[in-house]
Amino acid sequence: MDTNPPTGVVTGPEVIERGVLEIVSALVKELRGSTSPVPVALGSSLERDLGISSLERVELLLRLERRFGVRLPEETVAGAETSAELVAALSRAAPGSREPVPHLRPAVGAATGAPVGAHTLLEALQWHVQATPDRAHIFLQEDGGERPITYRALWDGARDVAAALAERGVAPGDTVALMLRTEEAFFRTFAGVLMAGAVPVPMYPPVRADRIAEYAHRQAAILRNAGSRLLVTFADADRVGSILRGVVEPLREVIDVDRLAPNRPGGTAIHAGPDSPALIQYTSGSTGDPKGVLLTHGNLLANIRAIGQAMDVRPDDVVASWLPLYHDMGLIGAWLGALYFGLPVVILSPLTFLSRPSRWLWAIHAHRATISPAPNFAFDLCVSKVADEEIEGLDLSSWRLALNGSEAVSADTIARFTRRFAPYGFRPDAMYPVYGLAEASVGLTMPPLSRPPRIDAIAREPYQRAREIRPADAGDPQPLRFVSCGKPLPGHELRVVDEEAQALGQRTLGRIQFRGPSVTTGYFRNPAATRAAFAGDWLDSGDFGYWADGELFVTGRAKDLIIRGGRNITPHEAEEIAGAVDGVRKGCVAAFGVHDAAVGTERFVLVAETRLTDESRREELRAEVAARVTDALGVPPDHVVIVSPGTVLKTPSGKIRRTATREAYETGRLLAGRRSVAAQWASLLGEGLQARLTRALGLASRVVFTSYIVILLATTLPFWALVYVVPRGRAVARLMKRWSRLMLMLTGLSPRVSGLEHLRSAGPAMIVANHASYIDVIVLMAVLPGDVRFIAKGALADIPVVGAVIRRAGHITIEKAEFSQRLAGADEITQALGRGISIAVFPEGTFFRSAGLLPFRLGAFRAAVEAGRSVVPVALRGTRAVLPDGTWLLRRSPIAVVIGAPLAPVASGWPEFVRLRDLARAEIARCAGETAIESGPG
Repeated sequence: MDTNPPTGVVTGPEVIERGVLEIVSALVKELRGSTSPVPVALGSSLERDLGISSLERVELLLRLERRFGVRLPEETVAGAETSAELVAALSRAAPGSREPVPHLRPAVGAATGAPVGAHTLLEALQWHVQATPDRAHIFLQEDGGERPITYRALWDGARDVAAALAERGVAPGDTVALMLRTEEAFFRTFAGVLMAGAVPVPMYPPVRADRIAEYAHRQAAILRNAGSRLLVTFADADRVGSILRGVVEPLREVIDVDRLAPNRPGGTAIHAGPDSPALIQYTSGSTGDPKGVLLTHGNLLANIRAIGQAMDVRPDDVVASWLPLYHDMGLIGAWLGALYFGLPVVILSPLTFLSRPSRWLWAIHAHRATISPAPNFAFDLCVSKVADEEIEGLDLSSWRLALNGSEAVSADTIARFTRRFAPYGFRPDAMYPVYGLAEASVGLTMPPLSRPPRIDAIAREPYQRAREIRPADAGDPQPLRFVSCGKPLPGHELRVVDEEAQALGQRTLGRIQFRGPSVTTGYFRNPAATRAAFAGDWLDSGDFGYWADGELFVTGRAKDLIIRGGRNITPHEAEEIAGAVDGVRKGCVAAFGVHDAAVGTERFVLVAETRLTDESRREELRAEVAARVTDALGVPPDHVVIVSPGTVLKTPSGKIRRTATREAYETGRLLAGRRSVAAQWASLLGEGLQARLTRALGLASRVVFTSYIVILLATTLPFWALVYVVPRGRAVARLMKRWSRLMLMLTGLSPRVSGLEHLRSAGPAMIVANHASYIDVIVLMAVLPGDVRFIAKGALADIPVVGAVIRRAGHITIEKAEFSQRLAGADEITQALGRGISIAVFPEGTFFRSAGLLPFRLGAFRAAVEAGRSVVPVALRGTRAVLPDGTWLLRRSPIAVVIGAPLAPVASGWPEFVRLRDLARAEIARCAGETAIESGPG
């Protein structure tokens, strides 16, 4: 007898509670394979206690909706932590249990073209605003409805955001963190940050309450690296924002995006060029801590144009995407690509897809979408979670490019999806495996059009023994199968190299390196990672792969490769085999190697999640996983660890974090279990209080230190009087050198100096240094010979005492107001160099609080070339930490001065000016540990 109430019947709180507990208990019983009911309490954690995670919640949602005849909001799938929260959601839910079938939407019409002359994303947007201001660009699906956003609306909203940011002190070149959901506010805020001349830093928003501690720690690391002083978020995330503000020192303000409104109408966009920063895209961190990939407008437009050429983007194409907007594939590959080409783009939230995968397919159907990207797991999810009754009448025949990327592409997934949805119009040649990474903006290789995916079957034994790529025999029962990702995008190059960076030929496994116009110049404020990634102008992807018939086959991450007893094991394959064992949670397996010094090789470890709780059944599962993997790979795992749901660590985009899981395994944290939500919040609050206390003590220390320096300056006033007494010229310069040394010694700031021999060998020279702080001049005066003359702004000569030092020591001043005055100053510098006087200059001209080497002006290098003198690069490290821009409070910090080898001019004219500038800037950036950037605040 059916005891379920009929659809649409309103039930009381007690009935809802009882029904929820019955449904949850029944689902857990099925998942665990239990023969007896599973006790469930209203306060039981769905994932930590019961093993119901994201994918299982889809089934739970459907059962609840059928039972109670309601429609639950998407947030319930990802946000509910306990059965009690499900009860509350059901009490508020609207009637109606069947997913409505969307109607075909009217076609927007062909695009008017692409702004081929645009140099920045804003210029591209402005071009479309001027050409077709009222054309719908974004179709945003939210709350069960759909809202079009026109180009004019996007531009006007961005202007308001830019004006509001300017009112809050955001200057050109500042980074602004965006912790926003997939909503209208994201698009206008992203464009508004660019319009303000700032650099957006997208971050994924908080979703899982039970992982709040892990989330906060990762986002805090990003905010510290980005140096963002402003975080734009949404109302529900205010609590998290407050925690982050407490533990991240640069972060000064967290603002709800709905309150980000100007006091007066927005102004005009700040001018930017193709070399201006447009985005810092933080990598997912699947093999380590997230690194900020700095991308310019030129990088992004080059990648978008190359992708458009490879995919033959057409004016009547329509894009559909549910991918997160904080991820490169969703942000650049879907939205910004559609923006440039003027294509309509249908945007769903990731929660919409995870709660009801069929909505993605129906969005393609309703808008007759032609291009839609997704990672490999999404295609598998549609096969396993979309029921036939959900897609009656579905038509996928318009879908010409189903881009499959962002993670390893599985030949089995391709076959399953194509077979499952062929009756609904999906064509085999629409599946489009691609390869890319954030360091290349988003895309790097794509296969030929109108061809089914190419699968390469290779012999397992030669690959495992010697990394040899040999075609498998026709009767090989267990070949390795890799999917072709095609050829490099137009204008880009790719090579496969050995350990000595020598290019390899066909069917030889090696590391994948690439270069091209869309490739980043480096990781933001991470010179060590930048140096490690580049081999000349080639960037190492960190992936293994091989060429076959001119196409690239990616075999996996180089860091993840397991080498056991001379055999090479691909983690992804081992994980797929283990994930196919009944009782193991598919997609929740991590395979990695752990070095064993005793035997001189790696131990092969598999960590697999299960919902089973009975220890004897877990032991049986452990044996079954080991047997299956051994049979398939010919290599037995040394240790199979069966763990509870949520133990295997993943990135926000769902990739397995093998390195982090291995570290948890090695340190014993893997089996420690996750703390309760309350315990995590308490820990975060404690960390915030500790951070605030530390900052308060640091502020007090800086006040004391600054007061001490002020007293020192007061006691040395008689010393300054000597400036007016000693003879002009060299005597004043040497006096200031002694004063600078004395002050640095008494304050504990004496720099560590290296490379003084380069100054002695250079003779009279043009000395160029990076500029990071007001104390740079004092440091250089203390280090450089007393007869070196500095270049100063003319306005400084009018300041008491400072002006006297400049005039009496013979330093050169340049007036910057008039062009003729600047030329006269440049001639004076050239003449001084010609007379054998060494000159010191800061070619950046100014400095800012955030790290980064600004562009160098050419005047100093022109003077050196025309006078026939060498350029000596000098790198200052640590002065920015002592006295950063925007404050007069000093702190103790180690200072280093690195004097580079002289760079002698070998020719004349403009090309030589540029050559010397670029050589000096590269050397200073390397020694100073700062990334060279192409623009900055102001």
